Amino acid sequence: MSLATTAWTLLDQALPLFRDNPRAERFLHAARSRVEGPLRVGITGAPGSGRTTLMNAVVGEPVPTDRLTVDWPGDVELIDSAEPDVDASVWLTPHPAVDVAALRGRDPVTVLVVLSRADELGGGRVDALVSARQVARRAARSPGLGVLCQDVIAVAGVLALGASTMTAAEGEAVVALGKVPKAQLDAALLSVDRFRAATPAAGALLARLGLFGTRLASTLARRPGVDLVGELVRASGVADLRAAIGARFAARASALRGRSGLVALEAVLRREPRSAALVEEVERALASAHDLRELRLLADLDTGRVALGEEEAEARYLLGQHGVTPAERLAVSDDAPGAVARWRAVGEDVRRDSAARRAALVVVRSCEEMVARGVVSA
Repeated sequence: MSLATTAWTLLDQALPLFRDNPRAERFLHAARSRVEGPLRVGITGAPGSGRTTLMNAVVGEPVPTDRLTVDWPGDVELIDSAEPDVDASVWLTPHPAVDVAALRGRDPVTVLVVLSRADELGGGRVDALVSARQVARRAARSPGLGVLCQDVIAVAGVLALGASTMTAAEGEAVVALGKVPKAQLDAALLSVDRFRAATPAAGALLARLGLFGTRLASTLARRPGVDLVGELVRASGVADLRAAIGARFAARASALRGRSGLVALEAVLRREPRSAALVEEVERALASAHDLRELRLLADLDTGRVALGEEEAEARYLLGQHGVTPAERLAVSDDAPGAVARWRAVGEDVRRDSAARRAALVVVRSCEEMVARGVVSA
């Protein structure tokens, strides 16, 4: 039984117990409905972190509301809000010095951290985003932040949105910049004031791309036949963020919605524990939610927190990376018992580090669950 099905069933069992408490009953009805609704992903962070800009950048155009349902595939509701009632969060921080205290208490499988002003690192140099990605990778592997989130991604939100919405006239202005002698243009782009004084189109370009984006765009414009918009969007890092939301959240939407439903029910039962048996079932379901273990391990493999060597490709398939269905997972193996035995041996191999051995046991459990569900014959 999937985590979402388990959550819906337990919520349905709980509803009759709270008929004398209209507030709790409404809350449980809403939680049950959300288990089957779109995945709710909150764009959140401290004031000034660029929530609205980043949400618009992910969509690729200005969004006239703080909520938008998009097809990822599968319905995903992006919410520009700090509200806690979401299934997963994209947590923004403008600087690498992340306030990890703000992430404590959240389930790591529900959190992506974004360095939302990555272009400001390194003084806005043309290679600033390269440096920002290196900072993000180190942060994702760190013992402090790495255990509190799935991944850390560097994104220049202003550049991503500005490039996606660039007008033809602004594109022509960038091309014209590319024809200015490099030494002359570099001197003008040392500061906003210098650039404004030297270039009539400076105001529109700075508003659209920012100083970093304008520097990068003028550099790209010197290359013959360049896809200016495509290269700017790619450089911004927003495609990495879209891919991460798709792989980490949308592909596991059922498990994340189920987790939210169980957490909501647990909160009600903690206040009014009207059924000891139901409390135990909810606790058991959350503790044994293997879907969430798979999601965490895939994130650990992606960020390099766990390494499985030459067996990693098979592990990713068996864990269901990118929405691979259970029926497809053992296509890379001869048979189910063989996969279980092989990965159990990895888990018992003392030559492996402890993280790899623990990871192998998660893969073993994935294979065993597929056999138990009758996905493959033993």
